[in-house]
Parts: sequence; structure tokens; C-alpha cells
Amino acid sequence: MSTVGAEGPRTRPAAELLRFGIPLALVLVVAVFSALAPGFLTLANITGVLVNNVALTAIVAIAMTLTVASGGTDLSVGTAVDLGSLAFVSAVSAGQPVTLACLYGVGAGIGTGLFNAVLIARLSITPFLATLGTLFIGHSLQQLTTDGGNPAYVPAGSIPPALAFIGHGTLLGVPVSLLLVAVLALGAWLLLEKSSFGRTVLAVGTQEEVARYSGLPVRRILAIVYILSGAVAAVTGILLSSNVNAYVPYSGNAYLLNAIGAAFIGTSLSRTRRASIAGTILGVLLFGFVSNGLLLIGWNFYWQQVGAGVLIFLALLLAFAGRREN
Repeated sequence: MSTVGAEGPRTRPAAELLRFGIPLALVLVVAVFSALAPGFLTLANITGVLVNNVALTAIVAIAMTLTVASGGTDLSVGTAVDLGSLAFVSAVSAGQPVTLACLYGVGAGIGTGLFNAVLIARLSITPFLATLGTLFIGHSLQQLTTDGGNPAYVPAGSIPPALAFIGHGTLLGVPVSLLLVAVLALGAWLLLEKSSFGRTVLAVGTQEEVARYSGLPVRRILAIVYILSGAVAAVTGILLSSNVNAYVPYSGNAYLLNAIGAAFIGTSLSRTRRASIAGTILGVLLFGFVSNGLLLIGWNFYWQQVGAGVLIFLALLLAFAGRREN
């Protein structure tokens, strides 16, 4: 008994340290790059990282976190980004009000999520295969609607002020993109942590069969989750188009791997390794600051990708180590 009692105090602090490994890693990354790159910790650089590196990835990662919380994953978030961007730019170019164009963009994301919902909740196809298929179909759809994948530009002489405001404006001194991240992150956190629906999502994600035998409407829950994922991801497409005044084919997939990495890195904050919006945001910040820091010290894009891959491996090691400690 004394041996077991002695082991408890030793293993519990170790597990707690592993659980807070991501925040500690973020502090360490900031400290290291502040020392190696003098311009890293300036207001201009931090703002640039948050607006250009973090905001768009964070929104896609929030969408991904919703599906990870339900026990799945959404490989088609990039498709939702692209189709949302295409619908938004097409509507603006046709002279539609920007507000209505935003609805078109989100509607395209909802359509993507609805297609996934049918495959997963109705046809019982696994989320990985279903969303992978949606990704390929989305690629083909973009090629068919854009003459082989050509960009679509908003006419230079008819860019509405509201479009410029979404892409480059500020509200009370805060960039619009960061405000959107804050609103979506808060909404997703309230949904998962404070609502009865969120509790059912987490129950399905933890033990789907138990949730099913308990009488929870598992199919309906999964359908809603994937529809929400598509809608949230499409917001990134709207922001991206507002930044460049154009739709750029297949640009959404650039956010896919970091979104997956951030969502799974975020699970390390929970003792039960479940999805966490706060953890996901920390993961996105970690990716953003590492990428920017490597750029400032002279590492090229390919080495930045290596850095992102190393972060994902470290997150997996932390997760496995945490399970062993618990």
C-alpha cells in the first residue's frame, strides 16, 4: 500500500505537467524566437501573425474541433472554404449586396456539410471516407464551374466598401478577422461546454455505441455537427476572398493539415483527451508563431512545414504519455 501511495503523488504532477505542455510550449516558443529574432516580439509582427497566419486557420480549426468532439474528422473543410469563397465572390461580382453574398457563402458551406451529413448519418459511411469523398467531389465541382480551376476576380472598379471592410477593416481598433475568430470561438465553446447539445456531442464522441443505447439521437447529432462544420469553415472562404478580392481555387486545403493538427493538439488540455476550443486556439497560435519565427530567422517555407510536422508528433507523444501517466 505504501508503494502505491508513493507512486500517486509522483505520477499525478507528471500527468498535470503533460496536460499543460501546449501552453508551456507556446511560452517557450515565444521566448526562444524573441531572443533569436529581434523583430519577433514587436506589436507590428504579432498583429501580422494574428491577422495573416492565425485568424483564417483558427476558424477552420474551430470547424474541425466540432467534428473531432463528435468522434470524427472533416477532411472537407477546405472544400467548404473554397465553395464558400466561390459563392461569395460570384454573388459580389453579380452586384449582390455584400450581406447577401455572405449568406450565399455560408450557404455553400452548409451545403457541403449537409452532403457530409447524408453520407455519415444516413448512409453510415465513416467520417474519414465520407469527407474524403466530399473533398474530391469539391475539387471536381470547382473545376467544372471555373473552366478548369481558373481564379474569379471581383471587378476592380466595383469593389464595395463593405468588402474592403471585411477584409482589411477594424472595429474599435481590432481587425474584423480577429473579432470573427473571437465570436466563433466563444460560440463554439459555449456550444460544446455549456449546452445540453454540446454534452450529447461529447458523449457521442467518447462512446458512440453507449450514447446510441442510451437513446441519444446519434444520427441527428452527427448531421448537425457536420453541417455546422461546413458553415463555420465557409466563413474562412469569405474572409479570404475579402482579403484578395478574388476566389482562388483549392486555396482552402492549405488550412487543412494545420487545422487537424491544432484540433488534436487541443485535446492535450483535457484529462480525457477530448476536443477543446481553448486548446485548439492554443494549437493554432503555436503553429502561427513557429512558422513566423522560422521565417524571421531565415528558414524557408519547406522547413516551416517540417516544424509543423514536428509539433504534431510532439502533440501525439504528449497525448500518449499523458494516457500512461493517468
